[in-house]
Amino acid sequence: MKEIRAYIQPFMLSKVTQALLEIPHFPGMSVSDCEGFGGEKVIDQDFTPYVPRKRIEIFAPDELVEGIFNTVMQAANTHQRGAGKIYVIDVDRSGHISMGLQKDEHEKHQP
Repeated sequence: MKEIRAYIQPFMLSKVTQALLEIPHFPGMSVSDCEGFGGEKVIDQDFTPYVPRKRIEIFAPDELVEGIFNTVMQAANTHQRGAGKIYVIDVDRSGHISMGLQKDEHEKHQP
């Protein structure tokens, strides 16, 4: 299992969501508002360098990761600097709180 975490332009969220919903067995996602800045640093007392973004978090089985990654890359692309970032992160452990079940990812690969 992997986490796909993306930071995108807020106005691209609807387009990205529609594209992801077309993926068979799409597992769902969480979306939150965030702010940040990249490599450009502006030194000005009256200027706040933070720009708004939408943070998308998707936890998906390995076989869906490539398709989800490519879909976000394509749908969120504004063809301008600052369109966003996307990361794929290994998930070692997950659990269903309400059911009290947990699973270590390496266990599923053992006979």
